[in-house]
Amino acid sequence: MREKWLPGALCVALGATLAGCGGSGHDDHTAGPPPTTPSGAALSVVSVTPANAATGVLNTATVSATFDQAIDPATLKSANFTVTCPVGTESFGSVVYDDATKTATFVRITDAPTNLPQSEVAEPMPADVKCTAIIKAGVKGTDGATLAKDFAWTFSTVTDTAFLDEGKNIFRFDTFGDETTWTDTLKMNQVIEAAVDPVTALSVGLKVDAEALPPSVVAGIQDGSISLTDPQTTLALISLNAVVGIKGTVETAGGKSTLTRVGITCALCHSTVDNSFAPGIGKRLDGWPNRDLDPGFIISLSPALTATQKAVYSSWGPGLYDPRFNIDGLNGPQVISPAYGLQGIHKIIATGDGDDLAYWNRYVAVTQMGGHGNFTDARVGTGIDITNGTDDLVTAKLPALQAYQLSIAAPPAPAGSFDAAAAARGKTLFEGKAGCVTCHSGPEFTDANERLHAPDEVASEPEAPGVPSYASRTATKMYRTAPLKGVWQHPPYFHNGSAATLVEVVNKYNAKQSLGLTSAEVDDVAQYVKSL
Repeated sequence: MREKWLPGALCVALGATLAGCGGSGHDDHTAGPPPTTPSGAALSVVSVTPANAATGVLNTATVSATFDQAIDPATLKSANFTVTCPVGTESFGSVVYDDATKTATFVRITDAPTNLPQSEVAEPMPADVKCTAIIKAGVKGTDGATLAKDFAWTFSTVTDTAFLDEGKNIFRFDTFGDETTWTDTLKMNQVIEAAVDPVTALSVGLKVDAEALPPSVVAGIQDGSISLTDPQTTLALISLNAVVGIKGTVETAGGKSTLTRVGITCALCHSTVDNSFAPGIGKRLDGWPNRDLDPGFIISLSPALTATQKAVYSSWGPGLYDPRFNIDGLNGPQVISPAYGLQGIHKIIATGDGDDLAYWNRYVAVTQMGGHGNFTDARVGTGIDITNGTDDLVTAKLPALQAYQLSIAAPPAPAGSFDAAAAARGKTLFEGKAGCVTCHSGPEFTDANERLHAPDEVASEPEAPGVPSYASRTATKMYRTAPLKGVWQHPPYFHNGSAATLVEVVNKYNAKQSLGLTSAEVDDVAQYVKSL
């Protein structure tokens, strides 16, 4: 049994708990099984979930402790109830207390939220690790009773594969009802049916999932019997769910297919393929940003747009998209970001607007894709409060979607793609003379969990002439230090794509911060970053 966490601490408090298997005690702490009755006036823990020493605990499980008496909530905070996964890492989360059951639940949601509750969704625990939960002696009962000493228990996690499969399906195939926008408003079904053959689709960066193609289609493409210059072939591929990020309803009558409904999914921008069959056709690479995709040009094909709107959209180019243009009317496209390597990072997107991925998933699903639901954030511009449809097709899907994205690891640098000797020298410079580690710190090479940075601190601003500061259009008005794992995979760099290569990135900081690096040292630092 697993808990599908819903947004907000109140919803979490109402969730079911998960029981685990029994076990033995833990060194240096009060061990389980705990006493079933209080001893004198001392505070006692009478049960825990998962059970002490439990193994095979789903990483979506509830972690909770029940006391023998009512607790003073002021003493039951994340400083006094911690869960570290794996042992020795920093605890991340907050505590929800239910007075009726005298139960405290540790929830992997920040204890200092900046988002509305609608966008606070608990993260799963890391999988395949040993976790330690500790209730510290600072916890007090309402009558002042305290624990005799810290109470600890351990358990080991495994991946909740069913939950991840649910999230993968949402990421790849769920439109959140955005056909209302892409079909009813933008009429993109008509555009695709009339003019988008496979050659055209591939030329604007759309990708085809080779694993979704039946053998007869594979053979037909290879021997030329299936035309790649006929829009009817595109409709056939859409009907097979083979066009990455496109979901459509295709009806066939009299030998001719019609695309009656079409929508988009998260995978459109945040997946690509490995080109194993042909350029643009291969196995899916979820989480990899599709820097070949030209979303602005695709949108500009809509007959519903004005000439002015078409001009803006078509000006962006491949790999770029402005997620604020339809909000504030300003034009400053950003690079499509990776959706991998984000486990443990608690400030989301380039400006750190979100406490968790669910914030940005909700924003994109509602305000950019046109999915049915609501997104509200008074911090952005004059305030955003957008509702599409009369139903909510977003909220219930956020937990699994977030869990799947967090499970996607950054891709390691391919063997031979960097100079190992130069990278070794670059590591020394990175941690020393260049001072990169001051901000690109920790296992994910970012200080995002501790702080954000003013625009004048970063090398990506000022923006190009005539382009507004992107930070000024966001909730924080600041920038997050970009995590570096997998950075080899997604040039160009910075939020606005203003550096074509990693050497350009290092050169910009070398100049801005007067680091005094030689050209050879710049190359070495770039090789190290490329190796991450």
